[in-house]
Amino acid sequence: MIEQYVLGFDEIDRTLVAAVGGKGAHLGELSRIDGVRVPPGFCVTTAAFRRVVDSLDLDDIGDARAAIEAAPMPDEVAEAIARALTDGPYAVRSSATAEDLPTASFAGQQDTYLNVTGVDAVIEHVRKCWGSLFTERAVVYRERNGFDHRRVRMAVVVQQMVFPQASGILFTADPVTGNRKVTTVDAGFGLGEALVSGLVNPDVYRVRDGAIVDRAVAAKELAVEPAPGGGTREVTVDPQRREQPALTDEQVVELAGLGRRIEAHFGRPQDIEWCRDGDGFAIVQSRPITTLYPVPEAADDRNHVYVSVAHQQMMTDPMKPLGISCWQLTAMAPMVAAGGRLWVDATRHLATPASRDALLDMSGRSDPLVADALRTVIAREGFVPSQPDAAPVRLPGGGAPAAIGNDPAVVTELIKRSEDSLATLKRDIASKTGPELFTFLLEAFEEHKRVLADPLSMQAIMAGMQATWWLNDHLLDWLGERNAADTLTLSAPGNITSEMGLDLLDVGDALRSYGEIGSPEFLARPPAAFRAYLDRYGMRCAGEIDITRPRWSEEPATLVPLILDNIRAFEPGEAARRFDHGRREAAAKEQEVLARLRELPDGEAKAAETKHMIDRVRTFIGYREYPKYGIISRYFVYKQALLGEADRLVAAGVLRDREDIYFLTFPELSDAVRDQAVDNALIDRRRAEFGTFAALTPPRVLTSEGECLNGAYRRDDLPAGALAGLPVSAGTVEGRARVVLDMARADLEPGDILVTAYTDPSWSPVFVAVAGLVTEVGGLMTHGAVIAREYGLPAVVGVDRATRLIRDGQRIRVHGAAGYVELLD
Repeated sequence: MIEQYVLGFDEIDRTLVAAVGGKGAHLGELSRIDGVRVPPGFCVTTAAFRRVVDSLDLDDIGDARAAIEAAPMPDEVAEAIARALTDGPYAVRSSATAEDLPTASFAGQQDTYLNVTGVDAVIEHVRKCWGSLFTERAVVYRERNGFDHRRVRMAVVVQQMVFPQASGILFTADPVTGNRKVTTVDAGFGLGEALVSGLVNPDVYRVRDGAIVDRAVAAKELAVEPAPGGGTREVTVDPQRREQPALTDEQVVELAGLGRRIEAHFGRPQDIEWCRDGDGFAIVQSRPITTLYPVPEAADDRNHVYVSVAHQQMMTDPMKPLGISCWQLTAMAPMVAAGGRLWVDATRHLATPASRDALLDMSGRSDPLVADALRTVIAREGFVPSQPDAAPVRLPGGGAPAAIGNDPAVVTELIKRSEDSLATLKRDIASKTGPELFTFLLEAFEEHKRVLADPLSMQAIMAGMQATWWLNDHLLDWLGERNAADTLTLSAPGNITSEMGLDLLDVGDALRSYGEIGSPEFLARPPAAFRAYLDRYGMRCAGEIDITRPRWSEEPATLVPLILDNIRAFEPGEAARRFDHGRREAAAKEQEVLARLRELPDGEAKAAETKHMIDRVRTFIGYREYPKYGIISRYFVYKQALLGEADRLVAAGVLRDREDIYFLTFPELSDAVRDQAVDNALIDRRRAEFGTFAALTPPRVLTSEGECLNGAYRRDDLPAGALAGLPVSAGTVEGRARVVLDMARADLEPGDILVTAYTDPSWSPVFVAVAGLVTEVGGLMTHGAVIAREYGLPAVVGVDRATRLIRDGQRIRVHGAAGYVELLD
């Protein structure tokens, strides 16, 4: 086969990334779009790169760049480049095969050279572009994004220079908010290098529906222009021009229209580099915007508002397709997927006044940032058309809690119902395999939802939550007592999640004399105390709503560091001491509050009503944690059955690995079992896509226009530099911040303050070792908040970017009643 070392833009399309790199393929595509002007040029292909690089010894990545730049250019390559050159000067630009991809742009990672004149200079700069594949920043970027250095190849774009009066960047979706309807234009004088390098602030325009909706014209003191003889130079802008816009309004709108045309061609939002000379606009690069959060698919063209399930469930990591599919099939409300996370469409709730008020009230109590984000959307006239005459949409919540009184027997009965249903599931699923299993599971999912929607269960949950809200609201009003329920709920009985943390302390006590905790023998044949713990809690894990995540029973080593920390940090009997201390503190608080109330006007009535609510919260607040335990217990049964099918598919040569099923939906897995066939290309594509989702941060609220909203606390009562959050567990504590993103890698000592992105029930064993809690995600009644109150830990949740703004080891002060965190050093 004859290698092609040079391809003209007219010979290139998006299928030739392997030959011309991402930038080159996009330029070839751009040159085919009617009405889009692309300066002419060609690509030096990856075949030329291979011809040079494959002959070199590049075992040391650190020396690769110098070796490539010093290598002689083969005659055939040099001659091909010389033949392709016409009228210069040229822009010589790197175009790697891992570049301008839908999942990773690699923007700015390799080099560009402008105003290059002459054959020898072009060839020299081609070599420099090849070498820039191995700059430190490019190597680190590839490592961070999982690209193999050895498999990435470099092509080079050689393109006729444009000498523009103005240039800049165009985003066909707002890169800050994510709104797909808004085009953002950055513009400056001269070459675009001034903007890219941060030398000047650009004029910034936002365009929507063919009209400028926002503008900010900057003072542009410097510009970059072509230098005589080659290269570029900085020049000072005439003072009379500095505050003049680089483009007219008409030109901005015209440019936005070009952007929409390019976006339509590529089928996704684009990051476009443009310039304007006497002949109008020229496009010199277009790449996909890789940082936008995906928008859920809708069945119609109406505006939609989606609320994050990830924030409600305290698991903002992406879920694999099987995990998403199983959660959708077992959830009580319809959910859509986007970016590896689940979303509830709240549009209908926002359309009617009654439903809207109920949703905002519930959101405000659980996560004020969600409520604020929703109010921001509602305030936009016409985005969600109001339907005042429509029947309100019912929110989940069950019947009136008053109907169940304060009888602890209600909780006992509910737990028995759940345990009986689980036992039946385990018995009946044992004999099911193949297609019969999937028919059975669809029936089991309906039973799953029936247990979850048990009206009595919903009433019990709401009884505990409403009693908490009542106590906090009324005792603040009557006594000025803030977050009184935090102390009144200490050591509430029957909380399966708080018991999980205390029981691990008892496991540590039982293993104090055990020789090699964590050894292969220990993990293969766990001692009785640890085995009993796994029998009760082994279905749990971090991110447990995703059925594909490894459970403690599957990876018991996850718990070993926590056991060792407990043995090191606490004396025997700590679990009983802690629970008894919390119970006595709650009882003392109850007597104090009731005594103070009796001294008020109508005090006996206030005290009696408060006593009723205290009894109610202590009866039912522990049950708040049980339904999740029941869900996850059932999930583990489903998972074991599905993995049994996966093993049979592997044995039959249908699957390469049992965990490949995680990248199939439940219906797709059912089809694979029935047909004894899978689409490995689909699995590989889903696995790669999942990796890109991990780099995305889901917002609390997402609109169908792609706008990401996270809400704000809008407080002006904070000390300077403090981080605002939601107060969920009273008290003030000062200590060393330990920023922990993986529970298995937690290295905590008594007195430390845990700072993390989120905590689901699996984090409960970590709570016994810390003095306070700060999370980026959470609400008043989410699991982490409930357990923090159970253990008496001052806690502030919903602190935006806490794991990035707080340094590991930094001293901080957590104000659990006022809802903020102070950075002390």
